[in-house]
Amino acid sequence: MSTPALRRVVRRETHSPRTVAMFVAVVLLILALAYVALEIVLSLAAQPALLVGPAAAAGWLVGLPTQPAGLVIAGSVVLALIGLVFVILAITPGRLSKHTLDAGDRAVVVDNGVIASALAQHLSEETGIARDAITVGVGHRSIDVTVRPGAGVPLEQSEVLALAESELQTYRLTRSIRTRVRIERAIEKDADL
Repeated sequence: MSTPALRRVVRRETHSPRTVAMFVAVVLLILALAYVALEIVLSLAAQPALLVGPAAAAGWLVGLPTQPAGLVIAGSVVLALIGLVFVILAITPGRLSKHTLDAGDRAVVVDNGVIASALAQHLSEETGIARDAITVGVGHRSIDVTVRPGAGVPLEQSEVLALAESELQTYRLTRSIRTRVRIERAIEKDADL
């Protein structure tokens, strides 16, 4: 991926825009401003307030230092957490469940589900274990493989790990991924029961 245009296209395909978060933030801000405007209009029209009138809200803000310290601290913490969520949403990129493959001068973006399915099928063919007894989960930085061999089927974790890593090498993922393998053995029941 040598050209800037190609890198930009790949980034757009692998990262989600923050459109939904921004939409929610703008809608909440508009609703808050509409409520404040409604309370001001009701106050100017000498009508009773819906929740808190502008004069009562201003009086509460002026009297805030006289409020119990625990209440002020709790409110401050809640506002700080809401602000922190918005800052994190603004700074961090949203990742989609996709990976890029090294294909020279071409851009290849593959869904994590495709990688998981292909790896599970390969492990099934290599180990002789049924496909539905192998579960593969693909994340941004790791792949989790869970194998449930039948009772009495000899299978080593290191063997499955080597098979998985060698297959992943053939996919030529551009980002290095850690592979974890777990073998879940069925509990063998006594023949006497």
